[in-house]
Amino acid sequence: MCAVTTAPSAPGPTGRWAVAPDGTRIGFDVAGDGEPLLLLAGQANSRDWWGPVRPDLAGHRTIAVDHAGTGASDDVADGEWSTRRFAHDAVAVLDELGIGRAHVYGTSMGGRIAQWIAVDHPDRVGALVLGCTSAGGLGTAPADRGILRTLAGPPGPARRELVRLMVGERWAGPLPVLGDASMTTRARAGHRRASARHDAWAALPGVTAPTLVLHGDADEYTPVANGRLLAERIPGAELVVLPGARHAYFLDRRRRASAEVLRFLAEHPLPAG
Repeated sequence: MCAVTTAPSAPGPTGRWAVAPDGTRIGFDVAGDGEPLLLLAGQANSRDWWGPVRPDLAGHRTIAVDHAGTGASDDVADGEWSTRRFAHDAVAVLDELGIGRAHVYGTSMGGRIAQWIAVDHPDRVGALVLGCTSAGGLGTAPADRGILRTLAGPPGPARRELVRLMVGERWAGPLPVLGDASMTTRARAGHRRASARHDAWAALPGVTAPTLVLHGDADEYTPVANGRLLAERIPGAELVVLPGARHAYFLDRRRRASAEVLRFLAEHPLPAG
């Protein structure tokens, strides 16, 4: 099946494409050396989501992916927008690089995608890090409906609310987590459906990867109860709650969050060979 191409931008000087099973091109890039670490961004965002954080992870070979419909990737060809499909796309990136097993770090919708990689491709995952995310289905603690109404409303107030939810109104640093402006309307709608319909709750007890769950206790977008539910559902998972951190905890509590990720990966190195 041929992909619907939306004239994606070039992957960049260190970027390239993988090809998903349906022919969709998936953009990604690679930086650093060390054990491979797959980075999965949030809903409606490209790999730029990880820009400020990647230097912290330079002791690993980081692989940042553009989900279908973002960045250098094509839109989905057949209308199947789902977190499980995005997981298969990410595995196609590992295949393109000849990587048998990698650590996986997903935040927000990227954390939902990471859950499916761990469920469907357990032999491809070293350590698993799930940040500011949820299990879906019976394992969801929803956000306040007023927040969701504001985000669905006029662009100005919606953007201000998103900034507040991500990092707070006083944030002065770079903020690459507010969405990919190059996305088509179709892709944005697809991402919303994929994230909203995610439900890995029944499958999570089968996760075998060592798992770290990171969450901010001031996260109103994906309340911290979601992190607690995930950690209780995944066997042996470790939960770290970051005091005062909002949804983009990896930015507003960057030093602590990056240190926790690096500690956990060091405690669970990939098998030799």
